Amino acid sequence: MRAKIRNARRLVVKVGSALVTNDGAGLDKQAMADWARQIAALREAGKKVALVSSGAIAAGIQRLGWVKRPHEMHRLQAAAAVGQMGLVEAYEEAFARHNLHTAQILLTHDDLSDRKRYLNARSTLNTLLDLGVVPIINENDTIVTDEIKFGDNDTLGALVANLIEADALIILTDQKGLYTADPRRDPAAELISEGRAEDRGYEAMAGGAGSGISKGGMITKVRAAQRAARSGAHTCIASGREADALLRVGSGETLGTLLYAGSTPLQARKQWLADHLQLAGSLVLDEGAAAALRGGRSLLPVGVLEVRGEFERGAAVSLHDAAGEELGRGLINYNSTEARRIARKASSEIEATLGYGGEAELIHRDNMVVR
Repeated sequence: MRAKIRNARRLVVKVGSALVTNDGAGLDKQAMADWARQIAALREAGKKVALVSSGAIAAGIQRLGWVKRPHEMHRLQAAAAVGQMGLVEAYEEAFARHNLHTAQILLTHDDLSDRKRYLNARSTLNTLLDLGVVPIINENDTIVTDEIKFGDNDTLGALVANLIEADALIILTDQKGLYTADPRRDPAAELISEGRAEDRGYEAMAGGAGSGISKGGMITKVRAAQRAARSGAHTCIASGREADALLRVGSGETLGTLLYAGSTPLQARKQWLADHLQLAGSLVLDEGAAAALRGGRSLLPVGVLEVRGEFERGAAVSLHDAAGEELGRGLINYNSTEARRIARKASSEIEATLGYGGEAELIHRDNMVVR
């Protein structure tokens, strides 16, 4: 299975705050320079690499002389604004030693939840990679709010892997990989060498946040691997403090934990829907409609029991059965007011109900992903 990483031609590398800032002591420029050296070597080997880097807030906290991470959003945003400057400077300097250009890409969830902006981000990243530029990607913490944040850069790394159709996601952390239990509390915990990313049993093995510096923990890395697997990307979780960790993982060496994708990639449009973190509303379906979805058919208005939320035409909504289980997600052809009016009605009644004709399907199967 390690050959899956060795043969990967397009990689996303994610490094966490604890590594970038040496556990909050300030930007670890030596470590950043070493990652730049390894990424340069991977590029020499014919691989295209995008780097997702945490550290802006942690670096800003250190620069501002604060003792601990604040809770207030405006203070976190201020820290990000201060820290992002140093973070980008350090990376630019490190990669310039290897004659590589870098590009700063700051994303919010809105950038990936809107189809047009999603495609624009995808086009920009692919163009940069084709030009031989290394994109340095981070969440736009200077403007992000609770409503639009990714929550952690492990999730962002997985979404970038989906976005550029990467073959592999390498998550460098301050742990050696995924263990059967928290090794800090259980001396009998064993390192998992490899497994299927979609195996839900790994979630139970992962713990909470690893430090006060980072927002994530092993659980976010496991879930990132699950998300990356939706587009066929394999994930390796390894210690960023191991010598030449990127080169060793990239060469197929057994290092850390490999969580490989066991499913075939989704179509790009459906992949985007599957990773739509923010939904505008939801529909509750009857048994017949639920069965139709599972059979690969479109959703008709007659099968809708309830419309929840307020949304516009083309919005992403979740689809649930009467028991509350999520069946899938899709782009709806009507706004919420229209959807409520035609719910439980046959498609032939749409024009008479609304006063104008429209799509026969509430959601077409090509605009839907079923779990």
